Amino acid sequence: MTSINFKDRLNMITRAYETLVTLKNEPILPGNGIYAKYKNPVLTAAHVPINWRYDLSKTTNPFLMERFGINAVFNAGAIKWQGKYVVCSRVEGADRKSFFAMAESDNGIDNFRFWDFPCHIPETTVPDTNTYDMRLVAHEDGWIYGLFCTERKDPNVPLHDTSSALAQCGIVRTRDLKHFERLPDLVTPSNQQRNVVLHPEFVRGKYALYTRPQDGFIDTGKGGGIAIGYTHTMENAVITEEHIIHSRQYHTVYEVKNGQGPAPIKTDFGWLHLAHGVRNTAAGLRYVLYLMMTDLHDITKIIHLPGGYFIAPDGEEGFGDVSNVAFSNGWILDDDGETVFIYYGGSDTRLYVATSTLSQLIDYTLHTPEDGFSSLESVATITSIIEKNNELILAYAK
Repeated sequence: MTSINFKDRLNMITRAYETLVTLKNEPILPGNGIYAKYKNPVLTAAHVPINWRYDLSKTTNPFLMERFGINAVFNAGAIKWQGKYVVCSRVEGADRKSFFAMAESDNGIDNFRFWDFPCHIPETTVPDTNTYDMRLVAHEDGWIYGLFCTERKDPNVPLHDTSSALAQCGIVRTRDLKHFERLPDLVTPSNQQRNVVLHPEFVRGKYALYTRPQDGFIDTGKGGGIAIGYTHTMENAVITEEHIIHSRQYHTVYEVKNGQGPAPIKTDFGWLHLAHGVRNTAAGLRYVLYLMMTDLHDITKIIHLPGGYFIAPDGEEGFGDVSNVAFSNGWILDDDGETVFIYYGGSDTRLYVATSTLSQLIDYTLHTPEDGFSSLESVATITSIIEKNNELILAYAK
C-alpha cells in the first residue's frame, strides 16, 4: 500500500479551503449601470466544508479521500437574518441528490461559510427522492416559509422508464432557519409544479401563491406562464384555480417557459418581480432573468415589463452541468431599504451575486423600452433613442 503523509495532506486541504472561503470578491467594472456582477462565485462545490466531504480519521480513511463527493452548489433562497446575509443553497452530491444547506456572510458578496449541518427537511407520507430550489419568504403571518420543488418517480410509467418524474411544491415553515416543520405539499389543478413562490402579504385575507402550471416534468404543455392562485391556509394549502398573469410569448426570452424567481419586493411604484424566462436555441434551452412590476393593489396586473433579459449567463456563468442557465430564487433588500443582493445560479453548477439598488431597479423597470415583438419595432426603438441623443448633442454644442 502506498503511504502518504496524512497530516501534510490534511493541512494542504485545509489551507486551500481557507484560501477559497476568505477570497475577497471584487466588482466587474464598469458594468452596465443596472447592477454590478462580481469576479468570483460566492459558493461552489469546493466551499462545502471539509468535514462534510472527508472522513478525517487516519484509521478509516488512510488516503484522506473524499467520501461524500459534492458536484455543485447553486440556486439559493436568501434572507437577511440576525444581521447576516443567509442563503439556503441547493447542494448537489456526486450521487445527483440535492439537499439544502444554509451559508452566511457578513457582507453578502464573499466569505460565505456553511452552517454546521445541512438542513433536515422532514418528509411527508410520500418520501421525496430529490428536493431543490427553495424560496424563503418571511410572511406577514410571522412564519418564514420555504417553498421548494419535491421530485419523485412517476408511478404511472412502465418499470423500464427510470427517468420520468413528478414535481410538486413542497412546503416547510420555520422561525429560526434551523428547525423546519413540514406541511402537506401544495395541491393545484395542474399536473406538475416546479416554481411556486409565496407572496409575502395576505391578499384579501388569503395566501397568494405564484405558480407555473405544467403538464409534464420538463414540458409546460398547455401551461401558459406565471400564474397566481389563492389558499385560505398554508397548513393544508389547496389552490382550486390558477390565473395566468404573464403568458409565454413567441420569439421572446420567455417563449418556452417562464416562472417567478424569489418573492417580489414591495416598492412605492408597485411590486417588483424577478422572474426567469426560457427560450429554445440550436444549442438547447437558454435560461435568463427578467424584471417586471405589478400593481400595488392588484398583484395580477402587470404595469411595467422591460423588454428582453435583465441578467443572462455570461462567460464562466454559462458553462456547467446544464449550460447556458442563469436562475434565481433568492434576493435580499437590505436593512437600508435601498441595497439589493441578487443571488443567481450559473449553469446549475455555482452561485453568483449581483448587487444593485432599489432606485436603479425601479428606474430600469419603469423606463426600459418594452418588447415590440418584431425586428421592425426594435429598429424603431433604437432610432428614437438615437434621434433623442442627436438632439441632445446639438443642444450641448450651442
